[in-house]
Amino acid sequence: MLNLTSTQRWMEHFFEEILTHKEHLSDLDNPIGDGDHGINMARGVEATKEALATKDITSINELFKTIAMTLLSKVGGAAGPLYGSVFLAFAKASLDLESLSKEQVITLFEEGQTALMSRGKAGVGEKTMVDVWVPFTAQFKKGAVRLEDVDGFVEATKPLKATKGRAAYLGERSIGHVDPGSYSSGLLFKTFLTLELF
Repeated sequence: MLNLTSTQRWMEHFFEEILTHKEHLSDLDNPIGDGDHGINMARGVEATKEALATKDITSINELFKTIAMTLLSKVGGAAGPLYGSVFLAFAKASLDLESLSKEQVITLFEEGQTALMSRGKAGVGEKTMVDVWVPFTAQFKKGAVRLEDVDGFVEATKPLKATKGRAAYLGERSIGHVDPGSYSSGLLFKTFLTLELF
């Protein structure tokens, strides 16, 4: 079961990983974007940590909603609206729930994926975060996902040609680079798996 305590642990670990990989995320973004994905995500994480420190969070819904609203207001580029939409979907999926079973966590990821695809107007194969969300959610639904599976999903964005976002302007030159949003999404999923709850 995913309860408030384990969800907080998940988010704290995710935030730490974003800050640890801040430079790498921006390095990934340099060839195919504005080079600021790591900077923007780190800014959002710091603002979110501050926001959470000033609140007495009593539910999973409240935790996700606070994260969502902070990211939407503090993160620049595409990352803010995309991750903000994901966490808003997480908040909606966890409304009135004290803990989440595996089936409810599957719904959580499915709702996050739907929100991501709707906000980004992106589908599978367009070299976006969607290319990690879809295979992860599908495999988690079928059974177990390993950390190396997530790395594989992230690496699989390298040979894709970007057709959405800033990277789409590069056309063929976007091939051969890992999508930075996919990498940060990979961190979200890997920190979830390290909870070892399911």
